[in-house]
Amino acid sequence: MLAWFKDLTAKERSTMFACFGGWSLDAFDVQMYSFVIPTVLAVWALTKGEAGLIGTVTLLVSSLGGWFSGALADRFGRVRMLQITIVWYAIFTFLCAFTQNFEQLFVLRALHGFGFGGEWAAGAVLMGEVIRDKYRGRGVGIVQTGWAVGWGASALVYTIVFAMLPEALAWRVLFGIGLVPAVFVFWIRRHIDEADVYKAHRRAQTEAVGVSHLFSAFRGRHLWTTIRVALMVSGAQGGGYAIGIWMPTYLRMVRHLSAPSTGGFLLVQIFGALIGFLIGTYLSDAIGRKLTFLVSAIGSLVMVLVFMFVPMSNEALLFLGIPLNIFLLIKFPPMGPFMTELYPTEVRGTGQGFCYNAGRAIGSFFPTMVGFVSEGMALGAVIAIFSTIAFGVMILMLLMLPETRGRSLGNIAAEAAPAAAGQ
Repeated sequence: MLAWFKDLTAKERSTMFACFGGWSLDAFDVQMYSFVIPTVLAVWALTKGEAGLIGTVTLLVSSLGGWFSGALADRFGRVRMLQITIVWYAIFTFLCAFTQNFEQLFVLRALHGFGFGGEWAAGAVLMGEVIRDKYRGRGVGIVQTGWAVGWGASALVYTIVFAMLPEALAWRVLFGIGLVPAVFVFWIRRHIDEADVYKAHRRAQTEAVGVSHLFSAFRGRHLWTTIRVALMVSGAQGGGYAIGIWMPTYLRMVRHLSAPSTGGFLLVQIFGALIGFLIGTYLSDAIGRKLTFLVSAIGSLVMVLVFMFVPMSNEALLFLGIPLNIFLLIKFPPMGPFMTELYPTEVRGTGQGFCYNAGRAIGSFFPTMVGFVSEGMALGAVIAIFSTIAFGVMILMLLMLPETRGRSLGNIAAEAAPAAAGQ
């Protein structure tokens, strides 16, 4: 199973490490908010709806960050935008430590979202272009496993910090640690270069990329693809956010676990997520992108209903979190290669950046709806309802999308040339 990794070139391996690190640190920063929701609810006397609104604005602005970053990556390069976005989200996570009220945290989490969305757009395109066709699913999939690593690191730091400090101070320290990812940029600047396919495209490019490039993924034959992929990702992200953002609150306020116990539960679930990422990485190349998505969506739908509605002890719930998160995360490794293989080089950054992050934007409304509706209904039931709706949308859109496994990026560019000439 690891023979393919030994076959990678030094450039492929170093780029994989850079994108893996960027995505891990992205998850480390963004997941911090889900851990501090119960504390902020108590310290500032917020409603669950207001707490959900902060989560939503982060994801909503991340869609703009991903879209703009993707377009700028087409113009200025994937590597440069990867560095800028990492520094951006690290700084604004750090500044969250000094907020004094709902409004300040709302604004800073929104600004954090701009870099959070932009990092994936730049990193996923870079990795998808650098690695060769036959290893793209596994290579980009391994990068996606960085989310579980970063999430796990965040949960571990949360557990330690909240065990050592009073909650009123611990949540600020947690956000302050979010500045650490900025240091990683120095390594990227020294070791990472653009993909050959992108450099060849830049050499052949005769016109400067202008503001209109933001809309290039909506022109001609790309329009219908962009709409379907964005809605598919909306379902995938919405279901994940409805569960992931509210899971710590569910464990503390419904299952009545302490902060350290909640961290322990989440570490077990993150272990399941890591397995899910690894399984999705190999399934993506073995059975194709679409079938991997369907296995994840259907399995997630079934598992969340069991998790929220079947009576069981906390101990049983602890172990059920493993298969729940396996199915939830299987769908993410194919996301990058799937979108990389749908768009030609000249619009790949914009198309991929928009689709993934528009999915985040639409999906971001799910945690807010969970927050407001759960004011009058059981939190577990509301999580299950909205995640089921989301996964249903994902399945519907998948039925209208093509399989892309095995596509050559060079062929995509060649196919796009006649279409562009006819416009």
